[in-house]
Amino acid sequence: MKALITGASSGIGREMARYLAEMGWDLIIASRSTDKLNALKDELSSVSVRVITIDLSREQDAYDLYEHLRDEKIDFLINNAGFGAFGEFSEVPLETEMKLIHTNVCSLHILTKLYLGDMLSRDSGMILNVGSMAGFTAGPKLSSYYASKNYVVRLTEAIHEELRRKKSSVKISVLCPGPVDTNFNNVADVDFSMKGLDPRDVARYAIDMTFKGKMIIIPGKLMKVAKFFEHFLSEKALTRASYDVQSKKER
Repeated sequence: MKALITGASSGIGREMARYLAEMGWDLIIASRSTDKLNALKDELSSVSVRVITIDLSREQDAYDLYEHLRDEKIDFLINNAGFGAFGEFSEVPLETEMKLIHTNVCSLHILTKLYLGDMLSRDSGMILNVGSMAGFTAGPKLSSYYASKNYVVRLTEAIHEELRRKKSSVKISVLCPGPVDTNFNNVADVDFSMKGLDPRDVARYAIDMTFKGKMIIIPGKLMKVAKFFEHFLSEKALTRASYDVQSKKER
């Protein structure tokens, strides 16, 4: 069995690679950080690990990645690459936002589309898209990030239902964690207002739930409770609350 993991050089992606290696999966790990990928490859010497350096903020790189691996049978695709950009929408540089959209939305969409076709043709395979709790509401001061994760969540939900109607053996899930103790806050230039979950625990829970065919995966009791109570608030109230939460993250 072989898995392709984007954004595998750190955080949740790295921990997913470690967990799958423990289970004997061969891996293709991809990100921009060649040195970190090679270090991970050396660590996971018990399985076959292939390193691919790629920048998914360039949309063409997603197509190139698929073409490069066209002869490989990918049993498990994990779309983990992504980042955030903090600030008022009017102030965040457009170039940064376009890189975010290409990474979080366009490249994920491309890889999901292409690999789903392959999996449907053989009626086997799994896809795990890494979303966020941000995917359930608007996020003032992290507007583009929240919007991108809304796309990831809704796209995955729609595909999941299409697969269910087809009675397909292919599985697709979306991971929606709250704060996780990764490098995300450094890239986005924010500080979380609450302690993040351990990425190792998040990664293992996400993979276990994907194997079980769960559509939306929310790790941690606090985030499950938060998601439940969202149903009782209006969109306006949720957006106002989100603004207050984001404001506390500002450095």
